[in-house]
Parts: sequence; C-alpha cells; structure tokens
Amino acid sequence: MATETEGQPTQPMLTVDELAARAGITVRTIRFYSTRGLLPPPVIGPRRVGRYGPEHLARLALIEELQQQGMTLSAIERYLEQLPPDLSADDLAIHRALVATWAPDAAEDAGRTELERRLGRELSAEDVDRLVAMEVLARTEDADVFRVDLGLLRLGARLLDVPIAHETILAARTVLVEHTRSAAQELTRLFRDEVWGPYREREGDPEHLAAMKSLSAHMQPLVVQALVTAFQRSLKDELRSAFRDE
Repeated sequence: MATETEGQPTQPMLTVDELAARAGITVRTIRFYSTRGLLPPPVIGPRRVGRYGPEHLARLALIEELQQQGMTLSAIERYLEQLPPDLSADDLAIHRALVATWAPDAAEDAGRTELERRLGRELSAEDVDRLVAMEVLARTEDADVFRVDLGLLRLGARLLDVPIAHETILAARTVLVEHTRSAAQELTRLFRDEVWGPYREREGDPEHLAAMKSLSAHMQPLVVQALVTAFQRSLKDELRSAFRDE
C-alpha cells in the first residue's frame, strides 16, 4: 500500500515496526506518543494492521528535533496542538527546519548502511554523489563514512526522486544560497546599525550587554520563520502568475 501526493512520487506505507526502524526509535515509544496525542492514528489496512505514511515519519522527526531543543513532552504537545491537523510531510519538514535553526548546526558521521536504514532505501553511487553535491553529505577519509547534515538529509533524499535534472536542482540551490546570503547580509546590517549601535553606547552596562546577547539569540528563529513565510507566499504568487495562461 502507498500514498501518492499530486506531483510527488508514491510514498510507501509502513507498519509500526518499519516506522520505528525508519525513525530510529522503539515501537513502544511510537505507541506512547500515540497515547499522548503526539502522533495521529494509523490507517487501518487489511487484517486490521495499522499503516503509517510519510506524515507520521515527518512528525516523529519534528518531535525528535523539539526534544533536542530541551522541550518537555508537555511543551511538545502544546506546540503540536497549534499546528493544523492536516499538515503534509513537506509542511512538517519546514517546521522541523525552523526548529533546527534554534540550535547550532547539527551534523554527525554515519556509514552508508546507517544512512540507508534511516532513509529506508538503498543509495547508489550516483545517489551519494548527488547528496554530496547538494552538501547533504560530505566525504571523510573513510570512503564508507560521511559527515551528514541532519537537517537536510530527508529533504536531499526526496530530491533524488524528483523528475528534475540534477543540474537544475544545483542551479536552484545556487539561486537560493545567493539570495538568502544577500538577505542575511542586509538584515545583519540593519540589526547592527539600528539595534547594536545604540547598545554599544552603553556597552559598559553588563545588564544591557546581556540583554543584547539574549535578543540576538532569540532573533534568529523569528527571522528565519519570517523569511520562510514571505518566500512561500512570493513563490506561490510567482508560480500562479507564470502558469496562469498555460
């Protein structure tokens, strides 16, 4: 059994054991999350076997990210309650990416077997080359071990199945990097001139210096969320305009 979203490759439905293996947690944990309302119920298939889709996997990844930020289960419940109940796996991935900006860059070393276990698929040599080109993976001295950008891993794996030329994906990434860097530079300049400047005049005051550091730490996730929201709306408008007459 599989699910299919318009314009996206078919996604396999998973048993609870397969879901646990893909998420890297135990079946007991999945059942516990379900009783707490953190995870929607599965689709009941033949023989009354529950089947889980990509939305369940994406929600588990979001829960894991929230836990890594130190949130309690009660706080995670409140966070998830604020989200629309019909969010797709892609929408949940965006939320996870936003949450991941609250912490320093997360990366770890993993072998190909571990990567394939996490992704639930085999990776060909070409797949690995593409993930390296997208900077999802970085090669190490050990040919079978890679430095993994955890925030990009699942997104990069999904791009492997998108029917778009690899060169086009890399070109799109270049556009995004260039324009987001430009936006980051402008926002940093604005913050430096309009916020940091006045604080520097009172830099001898320890309380104001501490307040400045706190403000800087809290700004990053807010700015990222604002950028993502603005980009989503702009992209939707541009695509609607570009294909209006098609």
